[in-house]
Amino acid sequence: MAIAKIGELSVGDIAIIIIYLVTILIVGLAAAFRPNRSNAEGYFLAGGTVIWLQAGCSLFASNIGSEHFVGIAGTASASGYAVVLFEWLSVWVIITLGWIFLPVYMASAIYTLPEYLGKRFGGNRIRMLIAVISLMLYILVRISVDLYAGALFVKIALNWDLYFSILMLLGISAIYTAAGGLAAVVYTETVQAIFMVIGGSILSIYAFREIGGLDNLERLYMSTESYPNETLHGNNTCGIPRSDSLHIWRGFDSNLPWLGFIIGQIWCSLWYWAADQVIVQRVLAAKDLSHGKGATVLASAFKISPMFLMVLPGMVSRILYADEVACVDPEKCKEICESSIGCSNIAYPRLVVGILPHGFRGLVTAVMLSALMSSLASTFNSSSTIFTLDIWTKIRKLPVGQEINNLNNEARRRYNIEIMVVGRICVLILVLVSVCWIPMVQGSSGSQLFMYIQSINCAVAPPIAAIFLLGILWQRTNEKGAFAGLLCGFIMSVCRMLLIFTWHEPKCGQVDTRPWFITVIYIHYLWFAAVLFATTVLVTIAVSLLTDPIPPEYLYRLTYWTRFSRDERKDISLLYSQDMQDEKQPILGSQVKYHAQPEGDGKGATEISFTETENADDYEVVQTPPEDKDPQDLKQIAGAMLGQDHTDSAENLQSQKAGPKSVKSFFWKFVFWFCGISELEKVGDKMPQSVEDERNREEKQMDKILEEPMSMFLLWTCLGFVACAYLFLYIYYA
Repeated sequence: MAIAKIGELSVGDIAIIIIYLVTILIVGLAAAFRPNRSNAEGYFLAGGTVIWLQAGCSLFASNIGSEHFVGIAGTASASGYAVVLFEWLSVWVIITLGWIFLPVYMASAIYTLPEYLGKRFGGNRIRMLIAVISLMLYILVRISVDLYAGALFVKIALNWDLYFSILMLLGISAIYTAAGGLAAVVYTETVQAIFMVIGGSILSIYAFREIGGLDNLERLYMSTESYPNETLHGNNTCGIPRSDSLHIWRGFDSNLPWLGFIIGQIWCSLWYWAADQVIVQRVLAAKDLSHGKGATVLASAFKISPMFLMVLPGMVSRILYADEVACVDPEKCKEICESSIGCSNIAYPRLVVGILPHGFRGLVTAVMLSALMSSLASTFNSSSTIFTLDIWTKIRKLPVGQEINNLNNEARRRYNIEIMVVGRICVLILVLVSVCWIPMVQGSSGSQLFMYIQSINCAVAPPIAAIFLLGILWQRTNEKGAFAGLLCGFIMSVCRMLLIFTWHEPKCGQVDTRPWFITVIYIHYLWFAAVLFATTVLVTIAVSLLTDPIPPEYLYRLTYWTRFSRDERKDISLLYSQDMQDEKQPILGSQVKYHAQPEGDGKGATEISFTETENADDYEVVQTPPEDKDPQDLKQIAGAMLGQDHTDSAENLQSQKAGPKSVKSFFWKFVFWFCGISELEKVGDKMPQSVEDERNREEKQMDKILEEPMSMFLLWTCLGFVACAYLFLYIYYA
């Protein structure tokens, strides 16, 4: 790459980067020593003790990844101000998260959003479908795009080997995420948010000084200063800035129509901010509802900054380096940035290496590493949460609800170990998949990375947003309606994705050779998002009205209108136990079987039946060895992962009564500590949750959503100031 040939980093640059990486690693691993990381709430929700400042910084850092610095600055260099609307209009959705969605999520005592769908609608098909789709989006869109953006910056700014840099960043992110869970992510993201604001501000100041002040930006951007040589000295008009570059509200025929943002993009933002595990998990971990709302207000205030940290610097980069950032000749673009489509994505890293002195270059590099690592850590943690609690427990057919009451403390402890170990392993697998995906990402980003992200999100997200919105606000929505709406929406999404990857839009100056019907149905992704959302809503409403409603006693604390109810909620899975064979719950007089199948030839498979008698508190546990199988105890199955022998010998039975075996090896002690097992030996009966545990947690969560009058006054006052600030910006940059 021609622009990558820069001077060596100074000692100060290297020192700043090393100090930053070491600090982040220490902060993250410090969370691994928290005493509550060994249960689900401690690992996945940081014990529910996060204050508004930490949660708000975490929201912002989770959202602003390296793809924002690279992608938003790149799109701004190509088309001006309007890209900031993706950030500025999302503020109202962030507030909606705190005021509408979060009270319901907290009252329902959930860990994951697919879990909420399972409680709200019953059955497994909606919950599993969204969990699988979310994991696919995380791996193929979130992680891959972050890695591409980070790799692009590292190659231009540092001349480091691509795979060495990515493996190092992935390794550090995965270590403190796996070891400390959400607590590690939240603590490190608080530090990273500060780094991002400080480092980005320094670059902006240097950028404005380079062009003679902010007042000169608009004049220079629309002048020949921002034209590449091919446009300035040739007949090519592709390098001329758009005539509406200095307006955020653009016409219907624009690349970013204002009405498309209002009726289309808003639903993509609703999915991202209110129905996506990565973001919502931060406010679910808040101490109470007031702290959660405070976090959304703080994050909304932070969202003002992308205009000054990314959009304006991206436009400055085009002014200073037009021949590179705004190149139009495919061969020259290929030489500059290895993409024949265009090189707008290099706007931000090119500015860093071009105008910053040594020392500050290291600081801003640390900011980019911060953005990349925080985004990866957020995705890793949330992905492991979804996989462990929404998919793994179903694949393994692990005990749920009343079945857990039949397990003794030792069995429940080992069950908990499995849950926690799988969560850590999931993080490590995501790292491996991400590294394998890097070569494909290098050739799939196109010219404007941020537009690629938005087009994919708008093709997939609206159906999910529609189901969450209807589920919370309309009690008449039932499982059949929600599934029909999702299915219809995803069929449309698949068709749209086929169009995106099969028939590409022509480049500037090229003739459109696509079939006529493709040009007719290939509408702008913002318009498509509006159509997709409306279709999903209409189908869901129609099918719900044509089928039986869910009785109200199954919906307490699962809708906005019943969020304060303290009545006992019935388990909706029992309602569908007769016609939904994918999930069976214990019913009076019936047997529920927990299957544990070891590896190998199948010998030793255990089938344990829990029989519920007429007395709800009286259970009989019956072990039924299958034919031709050696009988084993459940402890032997659960203990297999620890490499411990749990036969029925008198010696082992005596050791089980005495407590878990001590581990002498330093290596195994470290492994057990890393997975939280050392603490689990002390708290073997904390998790998994029985029905009684879940009810107790719901009572605790109900107390969390009660707000003090003074807190409400402060929140509404701060919200008013933030709203006024955005209204001013909407008018000023109109």
